[in-house]
Amino acid sequence: MESAVIAFSGGVDSSLLLSVAREVIGRRVLAVTAISPTYPREEAALAGQIAKRIGARFIRVRTSETKDKRFLQNPPSRCYFCKLELFRSLQSIADRSRMRFILDGSNVDDLRDSRPGRKAAKELGVRSPLQEAGLTKEEIRYLAKKRGLPNWAKEQLACLASRFPYGTEITPEDLQRVSCAESFLRRLGFTNVRVRHYGALARIEVSEDQIEKLSRSAVRKKVLRKLQSLGYTYSTIDLQGYRTGSLNEVLRRKWALSEK
Repeated sequence: MESAVIAFSGGVDSSLLLSVAREVIGRRVLAVTAISPTYPREEAALAGQIAKRIGARFIRVRTSETKDKRFLQNPPSRCYFCKLELFRSLQSIADRSRMRFILDGSNVDDLRDSRPGRKAAKELGVRSPLQEAGLTKEEIRYLAKKRGLPNWAKEQLACLASRFPYGTEITPEDLQRVSCAESFLRRLGFTNVRVRHYGALARIEVSEDQIEKLSRSAVRKKVLRKLQSLGYTYSTIDLQGYRTGSLNEVLRRKWALSEK
């Protein structure tokens, strides 16, 4: 590819991609992390540390999806507007830096769920080498571990806007509430944390094997106090535990009923 700008979240997918790209095209690769209210601050800091360890050039860019009314209205196509803003920002950087390609870390497993952001990627010619190579998440973790990447087992994260049911307006204040709630739960040792936002109610997802821990009286009271301080009147534990695309379950049920 000769040169490339990589959408770099600091997760295992984009880290493996950056590591290989740095090896293949050297200094002609640039890792770019987007900064916005939809992205936890600690993740942006971690991304910089990972890029430094890989030895790749790294910059941060502030994106403005939270100023787009179409994004804030939170339709099922919300991810499209977010990715459109991101990839346009990366395209501008690529043009200024005379880089030939824009890459992201999408993998084969991402094709199993609804991903409106892929439309934006196709429109702007963004390439997904891991997906093109047919790599699954499990294979990516294996390869990242072999390369000695410290985040090979890092939990999968998603844009904080994904915590809001479609049609629920997204605000910077509510994004911050969700971010603070999830950070608190991670500090308590929980993994694969999601705090789904329903106005005054928070639906908590953690790994299935950690539901019992979250239900313990002492832990539950700590979490309850924290979430109440953030403005949540009610807090619930999702008994199914964490799973990807849980907000899309409502859409899938509607489609199934409509087909009947």
